[in-house]
Amino acid sequence: MRVVEVDTGKTDAPGRPDILLLATSRLDLAAELVALGYRFRWTVELFFRWLKCILGCRHLLANSQDGVTIQVYLAIIASLLISLWVGRKPTVRTLEMIQFYFTGWATEEELMAHLDNLKTLPK
Repeated sequence: MRVVEVDTGKTDAPGRPDILLLATSRLDLAAELVALGYRFRWTVELFFRWLKCILGCRHLLANSQDGVTIQVYLAIIASLLISLWVGRKPTVRTLEMIQFYFTGWATEEELMAHLDNLKTLPK
């Protein structure tokens, strides 16, 4: 194991450290590559958080690579269509309303009223 010190370059950001300490077992990589891998890993974590929390994809519907790929593409397409419709990124409440509509718990009028309300909110 080794510890890699990474300068975040965010000296004025409150609550964020100036130096990050990363523990790694990758002794064959340069410190810059370890830092780059951490940065990419964090981007992937944020994407899956968005996929799970905002789009409601808490469980994968398939375990195969093709099944996961299709589910991710469908989630992104749904998010983009909602964004185009209401002019802003979808919220958890919007996705809940769409799910309620498809399960029969909300009428089309209720869904459209929710979407129209989103169009009037400030961005």
